[in-house]
Amino acid sequence: MCLRIMLVLAAACSLLAAGDVFAREVQVNEMLAKYIAQREQEFDEIPAQRQSELAELSEFVRQQGVSGKPALLTFICTHNSRRSHLSQIWAATAAAHYGVNNVETFSGGTEATAFNPRAIASLQRAGFTIEVPEESDNPRYSVQYSTGAEPLVCFSKVYNSEPNPTSNYCAVMTCSDADEKCPIVQGAAKRLAVKYDDPKAFDGTPLESSKYDERCAQIAREMLFAFSLLK
Repeated sequence: MCLRIMLVLAAACSLLAAGDVFAREVQVNEMLAKYIAQREQEFDEIPAQRQSELAELSEFVRQQGVSGKPALLTFICTHNSRRSHLSQIWAATAAAHYGVNNVETFSGGTEATAFNPRAIASLQRAGFTIEVPEESDNPRYSVQYSTGAEPLVCFSKVYNSEPNPTSNYCAVMTCSDADEKCPIVQGAAKRLAVKYDDPKAFDGTPLESSKYDERCAQIAREMLFAFSLLK
């Protein structure tokens, strides 16, 4: 595991010298910057096996950069309502924070539902600026981590529906159910499993907010770690 991470770091250094992948780091919102700094102090909490899995994600981004191609990352869970959205948003934020500019992030499910308001609230507590639209069955939320970057438009969709890529992307499975239901992910150049426990289990309980915040923090920590390997 350590050797793999060292190889990713060495390769990233050569890319930095070439100037192909790295750009100026984006200044995130002040509240979010403090949240990110806290998560960066927690990298040693990530188990070795998990670090190895995250290094595979970093390696895909690196390889795409070497080839002069964008690294398209689609995070997938069954309903595209919680974990996949959190992962997409934090991956985009981590890439911007570390100045990795060849990354485009997406999310999707095996079926479409809606971006869960509890997950949205956890992102707002972390420091994201989120524009909440008028009520609908599947609202489109504008999620902004920096005034210097275009906001992410987030809504629930099937993983290969527009605007998601249909080829040459890395499918990152964020839940066991989607991982089992999709033994083959159409169009994916690479498939990874980076699974998270579903905070939905605590909906309507006294622990609801704390468990959503816990999952948000875990995903933030791990996406930041993955992209820090490319810094």
